[in-house]
Amino acid sequence: MNAMREIRIEKVVVNIGVGEAGERLVKAQKVLEMVTGHKSVQTNSSTINRDWGIRKGMPLGCKVTLRGDDAAEFLKKALPIREMRVPEYSFDKEGNMSFGISDYTDFEGMKYDPEIGIYGMDINVVLRRAGNRITKRALLRRSIPKSHRVARDEAIQFMKDNFNVKVIE
Repeated sequence: MNAMREIRIEKVVVNIGVGEAGERLVKAQKVLEMVTGHKSVQTNSSTINRDWGIRKGMPLGCKVTLRGDDAAEFLKKALPIREMRVPEYSFDKEGNMSFGISDYTDFEGMKYDPEIGIYGMDINVVLRRAGNRITKRALLRRSIPKSHRVARDEAIQFMKDNFNVKVIE
């Protein structure tokens, strides 16, 4: 197979949305760091919503971005929690996949801590082929041709082949 056609995991983003700054956000960051083993970053609001009391730039959650081998290892720990089953609607037309985990204690080796509480998380997997630099470089920036993008069916097949995922319709 051509090396440029090979699908790979570009990144895995693990996100916890808390909805407010303060103690809950600090606990959510602690949970992410325990589960992933990496330092988390706060995510801030980009819009204003007066009904919910949200201001622009207000911390609302936290995330960790995993790349390379760390991303694949994390997926191998996270998918068994979902019993290796992912619904078909979790895949978008660009070949990305998203799923949620309702409780961090489902991960192997994690115990419930009454001080922290229960936190769920969203996991987003971005699949790409080699050659994405053309969208980010300074000179001669181009978009990725449609034939080189990862389609939904290809992403589903990649997850079945590499992670033994069962896709539920």
